[in-house]
Amino acid sequence: MSDPTQPQQPNPQPENPSSGMPVPPPAPPYATPPQGGYQAAAPGYQPASYPPPAYGYGGGYVQEKTNTLAIVSMIASIVGFIWILPIIGSIAGVVMGHISLSQIKRTNEKGRGMALAGLIVGYAGLALAVIGIIVFASFIGWAIEQDSYNSYSSTF
Repeated sequence: MSDPTQPQQPNPQPENPSSGMPVPPPAPPYATPPQGGYQAAAPGYQPASYPPPAYGYGGGYVQEKTNTLAIVSMIASIVGFIWILPIIGSIAGVVMGHISLSQIKRTNEKGRGMALAGLIVGYAGLALAVIGIIVFASFIGWAIEQDSYNSYSSTF
């Protein structure tokens, strides 16, 4: 009989076959999957993934291109808004935002949100710059007017 400490085979082979044919070695208790990929798989074996694509076909997700002018528009508008290049950055952001929106409409690229952000921030930066210039000019005019009321002529 067999040793109780050894694992039992599901279908043990008889030790003395009645015919004179040689006995094949017993199969291991758990078979390992076949090596060599999809083509070498056994008929009943399901592969873990799909086979590799044939030569000449794409094998992955192709990411759409983002419009470069939309990115530049947003960056230029932000630079203009935080007063690094106050008026020039905002104007550049607005111009490039309009150009990028027309390119996106024509080529179906990504980046419409960035182009709109560049336009909105650019126009807001221009509005703040114009308001700042008006406030500064008004302050200068008020200061000149206050100075004209003070006369330094002395009458003795």
